[in-house]
Amino acid sequence: MRTAHVTIHDGLSDWETGHLLAELRSGRFTGTRFDVVTVAESLEPVTTMGGLRIVPDALLADLDPAASDLLVLPGGDLWDAGGGAGFAEAAERFLAAGVPVAAICGATAGLARAGLLDDRAHTSAAPEYLAMTGYAGSERYVDARAVVDGDLITAGPQSPVQFARAVLGRLGLADERTLGAYEALFADGDASAFPVLMEAQAAA
Repeated sequence: MRTAHVTIHDGLSDWETGHLLAELRSGRFTGTRFDVVTVAESLEPVTTMGGLRIVPDALLADLDPAASDLLVLPGGDLWDAGGGAGFAEAAERFLAAGVPVAAICGATAGLARAGLLDDRAHTSAAPEYLAMTGYAGSERYVDARAVVDGDLITAGPQSPVQFARAVLGRLGLADERTLGAYEALFADGDASAFPVLMEAQAAA
């Protein structure tokens, strides 16, 4: 089983990674299941923005890119308060090791402050949002729901389904037909996409 590490902290935006984590853990449309491991700066429980209480599985200090297939960085108030430097440092280590990093919403601001978006195509909630970090990568901003540049996947808070699609695609877990049907059903409510996902589920 492959492994996805997910950073967690008080006030994290729990809806932003919900689609992605469900598909990684279940493998229902891909046939590939992931062990989802939560990582925090301490082992004390955290409470999400939605009030879910999560006990971390592992310490950030022990996180090794060599033992992971993906690092997922949810958004949340931590990033907007200027925090998350430790998580951004982990992202830098993962990218240097060639392990994909998926950041959504506020996490993109943390990566911007760390200089990790200066030379990579990326997106976020809005260009103005990232501009407030003072980063030097504004020319690489792409007005899209999700953007993949090498091992980095980014998205804004309005795009959890597109974020999931982009990550699943980057990991090579599903073909474009399945990914397109996934977005059509879960983002657009297009019921005509349902049979395509049922085919994928039967083949998984």
